[in-house]
Amino acid sequence: MLRARPVRADRPADLEPAFLRMGLPTPAREYLLEKLPAFHVLLTGLEREQGRFLSGLFAESTAPGREEFPSWVAGDPRTRPGTGLLSGRKDQFERVISEAKARPELAGLAAALARVLESALPPAPLVLGGRTFTFGTRTYVMGVVNVTPDSFSDGGRYFGTESAVAHGLRLAEAGADVLDVGGESTRPGSPPVPAEEEMARIVPVIQGLRARTDVPISVDTTKAAVAREALKAGAVLINDISGFTFDPELPRVTAEAGAACCLMHIQGTPETMQKDPRYDDVVDEVLAFLEDAVARAVAAGVPRERVLVDPGIGFGKTLGHNLFLLRRLEELRVLGLPLLVGTSRKGFLGKLVGGKPANERLAATLGSVAAMAGAGDADFVRVHDVSEVKDALAVADAVREALEGGSLYQSPKVRG
Repeated sequence: MLRARPVRADRPADLEPAFLRMGLPTPAREYLLEKLPAFHVLLTGLEREQGRFLSGLFAESTAPGREEFPSWVAGDPRTRPGTGLLSGRKDQFERVISEAKARPELAGLAAALARVLESALPPAPLVLGGRTFTFGTRTYVMGVVNVTPDSFSDGGRYFGTESAVAHGLRLAEAGADVLDVGGESTRPGSPPVPAEEEMARIVPVIQGLRARTDVPISVDTTKAAVAREALKAGAVLINDISGFTFDPELPRVTAEAGAACCLMHIQGTPETMQKDPRYDDVVDEVLAFLEDAVARAVAAGVPRERVLVDPGIGFGKTLGHNLFLLRRLEELRVLGLPLLVGTSRKGFLGKLVGGKPANERLAATLGSVAAMAGAGDADFVRVHDVSEVKDALAVADAVREALEGGSLYQSPKVRG
């Protein structure tokens, strides 16, 4: 399947400081931000005709310096057929898209490249429980409320209803933007929990939280029966680690309730996922899985703008897979949807810091969320330590948005 992935895409905010330092007036800055952002795009799954088209555009360009279209480098036809790299400015990509649209057989290529250009823009705002989440300037925090006796991260510390509600309220007071309530451990090797038991664990907790806080509540479940009762109790988001693959009824239940959903990638099941995870191209396979998951949601009636996606860090991945996905989160932006990432206290962090147990991985967790926020690659982070993460994100988000470089970085005054 043809896929275009942004290896590197300039965001408008990356260029704004330079234009301010140059003293350009607002109209000039706005014009250049529409034309100059640069893109390096990896293309895979190209058909022969699509490859010939791209090669031909560059070869036949008559503009001075052959700058009418992006540069094109084809992959090795013997070992990596159907691959290549397009590099150029936004306006050059727009010319390629226009040329491709004029030929019906290249419609797929045009659409794939258009998604790359759109990926430099933040996702559309998301409404959850009366709150509107706008993306692009700050990273939101989803606080974890485990109502399980065997969680890898807190070992049943908040298993009872009263202690779970109290914990959720503390997370809300600490600044959690969403509370994620779960009644089934999904640690590697964990067995499934019957729906009745899962409901008994989480429904009273959701009810208790809903009565005492207006922070939106998510339910971490893969089961339609559990989701139905959780939504009745006050949850507004279904967080499904299976990407709507474990229970075919769950997309319909989500749509009928008007709820949002977060769809995660997983290879295998919690019982099997870490036995021997393998990929030919982990980013491509995660993207393909998430595209299918989103399609299932939309087909069931969930509006696309109410879908989030999660690459599933730690769910059927080695240490190397996890790190590579975190490095290449930008490629997932082609989905055009808010991105939620969960690294908190996970085993791969423990391996990186000398085998520390889950309760000693706070510093490693803060390093991971700060790295994501500094790059602007995650819209939500799912964490256990809300207060500490909020502080780390306040710094990382502020650095990413900083514009006070001195008096020469101020908008120039127009002289009359």
